[in-house]
Amino acid sequence: MNRDSLTSTDHSVSHQLLDKQQAVWVVIAAFNEESRLQETLSGLCTEGWNIVVVDDGSTDATFQNAQQFPVWVLQHPVNCGQGAALKTGINFALQQGADVIVTFDADGQHAASEIPSLVDPVLSGDVDVALGSRFLGVAKDIPWLRQLTLKLGIQFTRLTSGLKLTDVHNGFRAFSRKAAEIIQIRQPRMAHASEILEEIARLQMKYVEVPVTITYRMETLEKGQSSLGALKITGHLLAGRIWK
Repeated sequence: MNRDSLTSTDHSVSHQLLDKQQAVWVVIAAFNEESRLQETLSGLCTEGWNIVVVDDGSTDATFQNAQQFPVWVLQHPVNCGQGAALKTGINFALQQGADVIVTFDADGQHAASEIPSLVDPVLSGDVDVALGSRFLGVAKDIPWLRQLTLKLGIQFTRLTSGLKLTDVHNGFRAFSRKAAEIIQIRQPRMAHASEILEEIARLQMKYVEVPVTITYRMETLEKGQSSLGALKITGHLLAGRIWK
């Protein structure tokens, strides 16, 4: 369709889409992701969202690669952890006037095309937080041990927070501005994922789970969170409770 053939209805739809894109900020925490970040940003930048990448003290070309795209790029001088990097990116997006903030993994596991379905219930005001669920959607090539670890994490979350979720430790999520302002991320590393869920429960926020696709690849599995790492996360979270 060329510009001359647009009707008044088409103009209304395109303005609504533009408004939605301007309201939504995508925050990406990246640490040593030079080989995967380019593919991730290539997919995101075609969608028209506002994007901020936080290079969390990478020792490779992550920062330089991010600068090749029309995105905001922030940098931690040293590695602080994914939780800390997301907090930096979220605070920046809020300063820029974001109405909805999406957290998105740098390693290519998430699908940029699924952002609209994630942000719609937040933009509509129906919920404060939308949480991506691979078990309501698709978990491509998920190893059985990872699936078992995640299922155990679901039970742990239900016991500690009371939230009856089908997925936990999923980095694909969307926050309203209000939620992003009041959710406290104190855990600098991977335990922030469980901490966010506890904050949702503590603050009695309205939430919904949205089916999403997670694609597992060998290189991301080797770099990502292990089953032992999941146990460490639990320990960090419990320690954080004690020292609050």
